Amino acid sequence: MERVSASSGAAETLKKRITGMRACGTACPRRGCVAESTQCILGLVCAPRRSAITRRKDRPLLILDKFKLNGKTALVTGSSRGLGAAIAVALAEAGANVAVHGSSHLPEATQRQVIAAGAQSLALSGDVGEREVCARLVEDTVKHFGGIDILVNNAGTIRRSPAVEHSEEDWKLLIDVNLTSVFRLTQHAGRHMLARGSGKIINIASLLTFQGGILVPSYAAAKGGVGQLTKAFANEWAAKGVNVNAIAPGYMETDNTEALRNNPERAPKILERIPAGRWGQPEDLAGAAVFLASSASDYVHGHILIIDGGWMNR
Repeated sequence: MERVSASSGAAETLKKRITGMRACGTACPRRGCVAESTQCILGLVCAPRRSAITRRKDRPLLILDKFKLNGKTALVTGSSRGLGAAIAVALAEAGANVAVHGSSHLPEATQRQVIAAGAQSLALSGDVGEREVCARLVEDTVKHFGGIDILVNNAGTIRRSPAVEHSEEDWKLLIDVNLTSVFRLTQHAGRHMLARGSGKIINIASLLTFQGGILVPSYAAAKGGVGQLTKAFANEWAAKGVNVNAIAPGYMETDNTEALRNNPERAPKILERIPAGRWGQPEDLAGAAVFLASSASDYVHGHILIIDGGWMNR
């Protein structure tokens, strides 16, 4: 939550309007708390922030409470930078403890951001294209935190070349990292979630889950598969308390799109087609990730949520 500072006069006016409201995550003498922060926005003296949602037994769960992830544990693959880092930090800001992952090194910068948000964090590394790494990431998370509630399958890579020249090596790499890892990680994390009867799995799909793209045949094939895997797992696990959904980002400013953004012919054409008039930022996925990871999305299964600035409308 954004912290607000105000002059004493403005603060006094605000107090008169919403007297007794606290933003520290604890029950207020006059109202139930509806926000999360370590400092009251009204300057009231409050008890320390609690690690779990608390509310009076005689009042229903407020809608903002449903987006809180207090006491939950998440694993976000490919979170050393870009989309994964933004999602990891967002989940931490919503209250979850987060295991962060990098393919070749520990994502220490992201880990520091997660800790700064008030959450616990575990840094992991490994190539998700390898079978044993997928199993280890889940088991290390469970061992460290005592369980896993949220899995975000974000790790991925891309190779660009004309289809007629696209090598089998690139094909295998992309399928292993972008598709097979999603199957393996979902399966490993799913076993823990199914045993408990609850869990949230979020796959990062793409606009190429729906479109063929240009010069990226293996990437398009893998992301198309991610969409179908999302639906297949959801069909089996929805009735067992485990939600499997996906987010399909549009054209985002990340390492994967650097070549496109530097292309003097394609970059302007792409931008012209986006109704929002800009490329997306990693933080644009934060709200969707928190929604799909929270109890606010309990009746959402097998959905692919497109966040593209309106690209698919055109």
